[in-house]
Amino acid sequence: MTTFLVKGPTRLKGHFEPSGNKNAALPIIAACLLTEEPVTLHNIPRIGDVGTLLGILEDMGASVSSPKPDSLRIHCNGMTGPNVSEGARLIRASILLAGPSLARFGEVSLPPPGGDVIGRRRIDSHVRGLEGLGASYSFDDNHMFRAGTLKGSVVFMDEPSVTGTENMIMASVLAKGHTTIENAACEPHVQDLCHFLNTLGAQITGIGSNILQIEGVEQLSGGEYTICPDHIETGSIMALAAVTRSPITIGGYTPDLNKPIDLAWSRLGIHYDALPDQIAQMRFNGAMTIQPDLGGAVPKIEDGPWPSFPADLTSIALVAATQAFGSVLIHEKMFESRMFFVDRLIDMGARIVLCDPHRAVVMGPNRLKSSTMSSPDIRAGMALLIAALVAEGESLINNAEQIERGYEDIDNRLRQMGAEIERID
Repeated sequence: MTTFLVKGPTRLKGHFEPSGNKNAALPIIAACLLTEEPVTLHNIPRIGDVGTLLGILEDMGASVSSPKPDSLRIHCNGMTGPNVSEGARLIRASILLAGPSLARFGEVSLPPPGGDVIGRRRIDSHVRGLEGLGASYSFDDNHMFRAGTLKGSVVFMDEPSVTGTENMIMASVLAKGHTTIENAACEPHVQDLCHFLNTLGAQITGIGSNILQIEGVEQLSGGEYTICPDHIETGSIMALAAVTRSPITIGGYTPDLNKPIDLAWSRLGIHYDALPDQIAQMRFNGAMTIQPDLGGAVPKIEDGPWPSFPADLTSIALVAATQAFGSVLIHEKMFESRMFFVDRLIDMGARIVLCDPHRAVVMGPNRLKSSTMSSPDIRAGMALLIAALVAEGESLINNAEQIERGYEDIDNRLRQMGAEIERID
């Protein structure tokens, strides 16, 4: 188990450059199964989930090498078959192997995916979508999908599931005929997957909308692609800089893709200016103050499918709100257990009322004190790290490897900017 010893309060200086988007890298790595030619990927985040997924591909016969630290060369020409190893139980992203394996082999046996314990994470949208292309499904100890030949169809997703949409995209690019995916997820990482596949010869249009049109092709070629920056990591560091009053610059900022984050952060009194080269400069005009709704009503920050506020930033928003003047309702609609980490913040001195598994009212600002706690998942872990960096005294964050599943080398990168973090393995 990894522990972070964190001393606060702190103030950062310098520049933070986000890693490649974790949620884009994982489906793009899985999509390498769709071609027998080599693929070179750049801006790969060196995080736990990426390493686990690469290990699963290697178990299936893929060749993986690293020509330089943030790049991968993946060659899936020596695949042994459609059986996914038990490593799939360690990460949620292993479900992304269903679509490309089905397209490549006509069947796949997949152990139940693991991942963060943040409530029920259904796979119904994956199953129903792939059934719409002609696959069959059964479940005993493993998930088993079969399809002799996938056939294009009009498929309406029962929810705009990100990974469900990604599985459908990967299965459809090699299916016979034309596929229309309606009610598709359109997050930036879904768009990145589509752009990647098109560089290999796929024919996908409607990218960025909730209706995707895919014309199946006979085969895909190899290629080279650079993963987009992680807007969740950028948003996380913006919140950290705001609560620690750190006038830093942050990379990976694209105004067109950050509008829902900009709106939520402005409601919490987090401000920054867009500079050239995808850089945001933090700006401070007095204390952080929550912007009330018209008439002085308590405002609400709620997540939802893109372009709504990202679910992966609700934990970060909650911590940021503890340092702002005013009250705000944080409404996490998508995962019923994601709010349960707030008891750690209450122990640190935060004034939070957990209304139910999905809603919490935060009343700030709060003077946080140090504590010993454990990271329950990636995003809550990062939220606790932010809280520890603004709190007075030394905090211990156990199970910190959970944070590292989504934030590459985060302790060292923040330490280089002035944070006092000691890693204990």
